Amino acid sequence: MIRVAVVGATGKMGREVCRAVDDADDLALVGGISRTAAGRPLGDAIGLSGPAADVVLVEHLDDLLAADVHVLVDFSGAAYAPEHVAWAIAHRMHIVEGTTGFPIDPAWADAPVAVIVVPNFAIGAALMMRFAEEAAHHLDAAEVIELHHDAKADAPSGTAIATAERIAGARAGAWTAPGGDDEHPGARGADVDGIRVHGVRLPGLLAHQEVIFGGPGQTLSIRHDSTDRSSFMPGVLLAIRSADGRPGLTVGLDPLLD
Repeated sequence: MIRVAVVGATGKMGREVCRAVDDADDLALVGGISRTAAGRPLGDAIGLSGPAADVVLVEHLDDLLAADVHVLVDFSGAAYAPEHVAWAIAHRMHIVEGTTGFPIDPAWADAPVAVIVVPNFAIGAALMMRFAEEAAHHLDAAEVIELHHDAKADAPSGTAIATAERIAGARAGAWTAPGGDDEHPGARGADVDGIRVHGVRLPGLLAHQEVIFGGPGQTLSIRHDSTDRSSFMPGVLLAIRSADGRPGLTVGLDPLLD
């Protein structure tokens, strides 16, 4: 049985992760951190009715030490993620990091525990990035459009940055996108390794991305849409189950799918 704790347990993603872990036969939810609901049991705080309903939320990472946690899942925020990864490494605890918008420390590659950093836990999104990388071997011209809910602060998204980097690394040519006019800076999006990336933030959206390739007389579109946070849970559970025996840094779900 893999013992799991969730940081940001009462947030939108944290709630879904708690439910998914609690429903899994091979996982045990043994701890959760919430600065707003510390001292309350998970059953009361998020309506959990499974085996972990009586687990009491705590406020600080050190409060989890008595719970014998095997894997820490973090959905707290970009300002806290590096600190949480460092804490997990120091306490020999695997960590699955779901926060985006922070720099990855190369030193994590030498960690004695698993540090799994995933910009997008949807398996379909991982496949979208894989297919885009394959397409880039044959079509140099590409742009990325990512669309998210208006509460997402970082832009471009971690998924869009990772996708652009993979396209740039795979394409053989040197196609350069034209720029915009001087009176409207930013109209052509951000430049990520020579790939134009456009970010949209609107209410009503969750997480969506389209990669458009262009060639003589043709275009190719590869798109993924998450319409509910349940789409991320199979990937979260895959990362948790893959942590043991995988020391060092893993970025993205793609290596885990193989």
